[in-house]
Amino acid sequence: MWSRPIFNSTQPWEESAETTDTLLSTGHALVVWNDEVNTFEWVIATLVDICGQSPEQAEQCAIFIHFKGKYAVKKGDYETLKPLCDAITDRGIGATVESLD
Repeated sequence: MWSRPIFNSTQPWEESAETTDTLLSTGHALVVWNDEVNTFEWVIATLVDICGQSPEQAEQCAIFIHFKGKYAVKKGDYETLKPLCDAITDRGIGATVESLD
């Protein structure tokens, strides 16, 4: 039987700078941009269809996009992300592939 780990809610989770730098300094990110035209539903459907996200994950990304102005919805190599970016922009949603180096 699995048991849930117990976390001390008074202590924030900390990640070492070394780990963060490694994760953020390689590859590319597919960034989706907020606009005043596309609906949440359209952005969510696009992320599900194009990026293969679950509806819940796509909804969370859409919320970040809305409130932060942009959000990296997927990370990987340029050759993988560029066709996804093109498919998203073909649907009228702003997207770019940005280097994390």
